[in-house]
Amino acid sequence: MPPSVIHFSDPAPEPVEDRPALGRAIGSPPLRLTAERYAAEDGALSIGDWACEPGAWRIAFHPGRHEFFQVVSGRLRIVDTAGNAREFGPGEAGIIPAGFIGTFEVIERVEKRYVMLDRV
Repeated sequence: MPPSVIHFSDPAPEPVEDRPALGRAIGSPPLRLTAERYAAEDGALSIGDWACEPGAWRIAFHPGRHEFFQVVSGRLRIVDTAGNAREFGPGEAGIIPAGFIGTFEVIERVEKRYVMLDRV
């Protein structure tokens, strides 16, 4: 049977809960929910919905990890190690490039759609 087309208005799969590791969290680690809607290439490609309560943590993408995202609701800020900050709100999209190091801050509870590509 060939694969089915995925429509994001269909019910999402049950989300997986997690929190940033204590060593990466800035303050109390916020609750994050990930509902992966599609995975391919032995997990190297992941597409889905992500939600998070307010909080911040340090991120370090390995040299093969890229993420495209679009904010559905809420507000987030990403700051690189030089202190350059970018904020994203509803309808806005961005890319976190491979090798990026900085902080990820959820200002208002956020929901976003993501495409994550891991090439090692």
